[in-house]
Amino acid sequence: MNISATPSQPVFDLRQAQTKNRLLGVWRILSGYHWTYAGATATLAVSALAKTATLFLLRYFADLVGGDAEPLAVGLHTTYLYIALGFVGLALFEGTFSFLSGRLAAYTAESVTKRVRDFLFDHIQRLSFTYHGQTPTGDLIERCTSDVDSLRRFFSEQAIGVGRIILLFVINFVAILTLNVTLGLVSVIVIPFILLVSLWFFKKVTAAYEKYQEQEAVLSTTLQENLTGVRVVKAFARQEYEKGKFEKDNWEKFLRGKILLLMHSLFWPLSDIVLGFQMLGGFIFAAFLAIDGTISIGTYLAYVGLVVWLIWPIRNLGRLIVQTSTGLVSYGRLMEMVKQEREPLTDGKVHPTEPAQGELVFDKVSFEYEKDQPVLKDISFQLKPGQIVALIGSTGSGKTTLVNLLPRFYDYTGGSIKLDGVELRDYPREYLRKQIGIVEQEPFLFSRSIRENIMYGVGRAVTQEEVERAAQAAAVHEVIVGFPDGYNTLVGEKGVTLSGGQKQRVTIARTLLKNPRILILDDSTSSVDTETEADIRQALNDLMENRTTFIIAHRIQSVMKADLILVLDKGAVVQAGKHDELVAQDGIYRKIYDIQTRVDEELETEISSIQ
Repeated sequence: MNISATPSQPVFDLRQAQTKNRLLGVWRILSGYHWTYAGATATLAVSALAKTATLFLLRYFADLVGGDAEPLAVGLHTTYLYIALGFVGLALFEGTFSFLSGRLAAYTAESVTKRVRDFLFDHIQRLSFTYHGQTPTGDLIERCTSDVDSLRRFFSEQAIGVGRIILLFVINFVAILTLNVTLGLVSVIVIPFILLVSLWFFKKVTAAYEKYQEQEAVLSTTLQENLTGVRVVKAFARQEYEKGKFEKDNWEKFLRGKILLLMHSLFWPLSDIVLGFQMLGGFIFAAFLAIDGTISIGTYLAYVGLVVWLIWPIRNLGRLIVQTSTGLVSYGRLMEMVKQEREPLTDGKVHPTEPAQGELVFDKVSFEYEKDQPVLKDISFQLKPGQIVALIGSTGSGKTTLVNLLPRFYDYTGGSIKLDGVELRDYPREYLRKQIGIVEQEPFLFSRSIRENIMYGVGRAVTQEEVERAAQAAAVHEVIVGFPDGYNTLVGEKGVTLSGGQKQRVTIARTLLKNPRILILDDSTSSVDTETEADIRQALNDLMENRTTFIIAHRIQSVMKADLILVLDKGAVVQAGKHDELVAQDGIYRKIYDIQTRVDEELETEISSIQ
């Protein structure tokens, strides 16, 4: 699989970063940027050395003033000038390399997380229908936003921060040892204890943060569903109910966040108190050494500065060790999604170059979402190219599941489906989906212009004439040109600015423009009135010529002209034939027909009485 990347970014497959060791995993994510990140660390080392050199220069200056050091051969005044220039130069050196380190770390973090986002977006779209059916949208959004951002902070702040702290500790500890070995050893007495406590807190915070992120995903799902269904909420006046539901999920997040903050609040004071005593003890011990003449005043001043840069890093190392748990937890959550198998689009033994003819043979086809719970049972029928099959049945009878087998959204678990004499599984999914056009029961439009929505999925340059021809066939052209901006009219999210019938007709136009060999109309006229349905049906009758068409409908009037009508009940075909044949039989079809005919007659009578 090819993953697009900008020229400045290497092509990267996030699946390569999968490993049980999370630290190793985040290191693999840096693939292509290891040297850049190493540069950020190296410049940090230079900056730290400049800081330490400044303190040694301070030592020399203090001893020079106190008479414990000799001036340079150039003279006392010139020595002072050199010292002043040294302070300025080291400050500039430290600041410049500290800036470079931050820039390199930030560049690495932003570049890596950009390609992680690109990969995740591509990966999610290639996951199976089964995965999307089982995973809440809010959880996916949370992983692609909050968790990716936690990973960015890990690279830009936490990982480089740990490196900086280790460098500062090593450099300044060695520097103190050069001043006085005993002083150096005294200055690190409590550090092993702090490290052990930090690692213990790290494990506890990791577990707490995982639970917090899980609940944040639940809250995101609740919010996403509520915003998506805001019209339904308002229509049924369920604002208070939804408010209570959100508050319940939010309260759970509050409790988990409270536990997380409690752990932090216990750790910081403990580490600050212990390290504060360590620093104070070092100051006192060094002061006694200075008083009895073991070390000079300049050495004491240098030590005071060095021990601050020794203890401060350790204080923050504990803090960063705990904070890095957020990045590692986010890595784990992302890998849970990345390890999901993609739906192969180009698999299959047969790779046709010509469009499908549309001949279909179903032979004892069965399907089950879960083992031993069949949804379809022994479905058998045949269709010649250009024929129309209609599926009738109650909700849950398996109509939509049956047509979902054709583009291989799901693979049948029993029996055989042959397209043009070839087993359906032998065709690549990509080929099948190019040959099949689907108008779903619930129309979906993107927040783009009407023209872009109609052109969506064609995959080639399309003229305005072709767009309008498809819209006319779907009986929506007159509606579109009636808008002030015509085909450039922007529709709201999910097409909210259009009526249900208008959205349905735009999606029909989108499918017709694709010019598929097999057409699936999943109750596609359910949102239009009878007159509009008749217009659409008339247009579709012309356009369905030479196309094998599946029609899922509840209205008998929509399927009367089908070449084959299948009546499904509990996943099995209980009746099959043409309209006239089924009406003449006792069964579900006849009952539906009688009920709908009686309702239509009563409606006509009522309308006549009103007029």
